[in-house]
Amino acid sequence: MIQDTLRFDGDDYKPKYDKERLTGQLLEIFNFISDQEWHTLNDIEEDIGFPQASISAQLRNLRKEKFGGFTINRKRSEERTSGLYYYRLNNGGT
Repeated sequence: MIQDTLRFDGDDYKPKYDKERLTGQLLEIFNFISDQEWHTLNDIEEDIGFPQASISAQLRNLRKEKFGGFTINRKRSEERTSGLYYYRLNNGGT
């Protein structure tokens, strides 16, 4: 289970204050993007309520080996100059 592999760290990380919050956040984001659909950071924020900066950080965490080493696909919006990206978890499909 992904939950058993979570090991947050960093200069400001305090397990007493941060572990439960970050674990819950990461698991909610993981579950949300597991649907094989493409989502923007805004889509995820609107559905589960976490700030986009936190969502982006947790997507980066999910790519790290210590958090499962998942492949998080990213694609640029068709409107190239918007800077908008879509994300989804690669469950081995396309």
